[in-house]
Amino acid sequence: MAKNDLLGESLWDAYSDKVTKLMNNPNHQGEISEDEAASRGHKLIVADFGAESCGDAVRLYWEIDPKTDIIVNSKFRSFGCGTAIASSDIMTELCIGKKVQDAVKITNIDVELALRDDPDTPAVPPQKMHCSVMAYDVIKKAAGLYLGVDAESFEEEIIVCECARVTLGTLREVIKLNDLTTVEQITDYTKAGGFCKSCIKPGGHEDREYYLVDILADVRREINVEKLQNAAEGGSDMPFEQMTLVQKIKAVDAVIDEDIRQFLIMDGGNMEIIDIKDADGHIDIYIRYLGACSGCASSSTGTLYAIESSLKTKLSDKIRVLPI
Repeated sequence: MAKNDLLGESLWDAYSDKVTKLMNNPNHQGEISEDEAASRGHKLIVADFGAESCGDAVRLYWEIDPKTDIIVNSKFRSFGCGTAIASSDIMTELCIGKKVQDAVKITNIDVELALRDDPDTPAVPPQKMHCSVMAYDVIKKAAGLYLGVDAESFEEEIIVCECARVTLGTLREVIKLNDLTTVEQITDYTKAGGFCKSCIKPGGHEDREYYLVDILADVRREINVEKLQNAAEGGSDMPFEQMTLVQKIKAVDAVIDEDIRQFLIMDGGNMEIIDIKDADGHIDIYIRYLGACSGCASSSTGTLYAIESSLKTKLSDKIRVLPI
């Protein structure tokens, strides 16, 4: 089947080449029989998992050496879309050669990353991210059957969206990696909140400990703090002129702390930033001297020149420093 028949021309670039290749030509699709596994002295595990929210389903076959718990062979049968086939194929490949106890550490993030053509470009469009979550769940189901435990016992993170089986860790990582700003974007990327919607905010059909609106707000605060810290440490590529007022103040403070403040303190003084304003092509920084500096003759000559020179060199040649 041609790629355009599956996706439509507009979505061509949204899928990695690896995904589109595996949609039509998966490497591990098929079955393993009990007799085949037994003839080699191995144990066969067959696990089924279906995502009721989208109708996709996958059956995973593990041929395991019981002496070592190593998955020596694995195949799958997928009953779903092309992305589900590609995700299941990569998931199966990641399992082969691993001990069962290590295979359960494979996550939906690992599956999606393995489908990428390059590390920085997502392998599938946001609305298809849930397919890798299904692959993640069937691994846990198979491991639970082999080890004789509940699949949920492998869950190391809190599930926020039960419908799409999306964890708190996944949500936080996706928000950060893609700089998401709305719940709608979170749903596009992970499917969380796309079905029963009770995980979006309080008031749904069941109470939850974590809601998408709160997770988004928390991560956005962390992102903004990191951006301000980068600006203050000179680690931001953003020109000083384009920074917000808070970012500018943080950046100026960082330069003052590094180049100037220690000398002012040694003389019994200090300084603080009062305001920053744009004026006639200049960026005016208003400062107030503190302590001994407030009455020092050098505060309007040598010290002022040193402050302004340092800020011009490290931040912008448009800066003027004005004591008040």
